[in-house]
Amino acid sequence: MKTMNYSPEHLTSNRHLFWIAAVLGVIMMAPVAWIIGLSLKDNAELLKGTEAVFAMPYTLVNYANILESSSVFGWFINSMIVAIGQTIGVLLLSSLAGYAFARLEFPFRKTLFIIVLFGLAVPEQAVIIARHQMFNWFDLHNTHIGLILPNLSSAFGVFLMTQFFRAIPKEIDEAAMLDNASTFRIFWKVLLPLTLPAQATLGIFTFLQAWNDYWWPLISATKADMYTLTIGIASSQTNFAQSEGLGFLGAQAVFASLPVVIVYIFFQRHIVTAVSGGAVK
Repeated sequence: MKTMNYSPEHLTSNRHLFWIAAVLGVIMMAPVAWIIGLSLKDNAELLKGTEAVFAMPYTLVNYANILESSSVFGWFINSMIVAIGQTIGVLLLSSLAGYAFARLEFPFRKTLFIIVLFGLAVPEQAVIIARHQMFNWFDLHNTHIGLILPNLSSAFGVFLMTQFFRAIPKEIDEAAMLDNASTFRIFWKVLLPLTLPAQATLGIFTFLQAWNDYWWPLISATKADMYTLTIGIASSQTNFAQSEGLGFLGAQAVFASLPVVIVYIFFQRHIVTAVSGGAVK
């Protein structure tokens, strides 16, 4: 039986790592605690000085004001529509493309796959002018479709699903063919259920990216009723000290982050698996 090394040097090293991790954790959580503190303070007190964050009393009036604000809920709904729409679209298209690249034979397959991978190296800013003009021609600005479409082509998603499909033994396909299953039936009924870990990973990352996206909604959504939460909250920062106040702005930020926190809580196992590379394995 293998014995564990619990020497004093080993325990001291672990304690040092623990305290380093604890300090880094406090530093990372400090801005979050600051925003939460702002959201729980009366705006009149914050106008006198932000040091009031560290003193009682606290209040939920800023969150009550959010519930009464139709604009914030409208931005929230827009963000949900865009994030869910992008997630579903990316999962569907990436799964189909990944299956084709991994299991089917067609002309220029390897060349097309390399071209897709080049998409990982092209920044969004490099194509923003052409994209803006194209969406303007088709009158897609200030629409949910216009906010969803640009990010449906995910080079990372295609790569991830291709690698996962390649890891599945081809004997499964052959067994399904013996049962007279069509190509689409093999994909939909046999192989796709086996890729749930990769789909969960891709879905989480796509949702978080879509929810936090600022660049394209800033350009495409020019009407207030089409703002996503990121754009809506940013637009209210220009005159927050004179109108809503720091507390209300902090409450908006906390409210906007709730879906992200919920996703992390319920899908943290898949996130850890994705970061460690377990999804592809």
